[in-house]
Amino acid sequence: MATEGICAGRTVIITGAGRGIGRAHALAFAAAGAKVVVNDIGTSLSGESTAETPAEQVVSEIRAAGGEAVANGDDVASWDGSQRLIQQAVDTFGGLDVLVNNAGFVRDRMLVNLAEDEWDSVVRVHLKGHFATMRHAAAYWRAESKAGRPVDARIINTSSGAGLQGSVGQGNYGAAKAGIAGLTLTASAEFGRYGVTVNAIAPSARTRMTETVFADMMAKPGDGFDAMAPENISPIVVWLGSPESAGITGRMFEVEGGRIALAEGWRHGVPVDRGTRWNPADLGPVVAELISKGNAPEPVYGAS
Repeated sequence: MATEGICAGRTVIITGAGRGIGRAHALAFAAAGAKVVVNDIGTSLSGESTAETPAEQVVSEIRAAGGEAVANGDDVASWDGSQRLIQQAVDTFGGLDVLVNNAGFVRDRMLVNLAEDEWDSVVRVHLKGHFATMRHAAAYWRAESKAGRPVDARIINTSSGAGLQGSVGQGNYGAAKAGIAGLTLTASAEFGRYGVTVNAIAPSARTRMTETVFADMMAKPGDGFDAMAPENISPIVVWLGSPESAGITGRMFEVEGGRIALAEGWRHGVPVDRGTRWNPADLGPVVAELISKGNAPEPVYGAS
């Protein structure tokens, strides 16, 4: 484990870091010299509690390689739990520099069959789980800034192509991930005054949530580069968490394999301005003109 690196001396919280992409982030940050708080509540794919302790296992891996890490089992969507998570980083390592929001689970179902609790639980862990940790971390950084102590902090959120383009059978997940994209923009505008940048990623990799989707893309011995390995996502996250990324904020990066792209969201289109209120009967050709001049939307994932 590197004692010097792009994030040497920085303290990083990673939520949902017991498995998959979160685990890869934790190991990568530690290899880059960071002290890592590994948060994972230990749940099944659908969010139900299990007897497993994946956070402790990742901490053991980091320590065995010579790094510094501590486990946290708080629920990030709990107001008090997310506050304890932030405080643990400060108490254990003397501060906080980077928050990586990654925790989540899925309960996929077509909208017409989606139950209320399936909507609430997914929106809670993804969207509220991002907001709650951001809120308490930002309060800490604001206090540091007001006390005259320099702040060079980072938040990296996790959205999804399901939130950017939509995904059939994932209305709850897609809505939460779209909310995270909007939350990232607002937070980047609000937190900059305290020395905090806020960015997001939309990753594509093989995890518990996507293993059935990418089953036919499993790497086989001798294949070489595994484009769907979760470790492919972490380099951009580590860079965004480093001092080198200062000035980059409010951005969304799509990441898959060795490919990184900057996603561009909703933009103001060229308007047709009548100068007064429109008559509904006149709008047919106006809308047709607007659509003809605009870019076609990206296809929804899973749509025929």
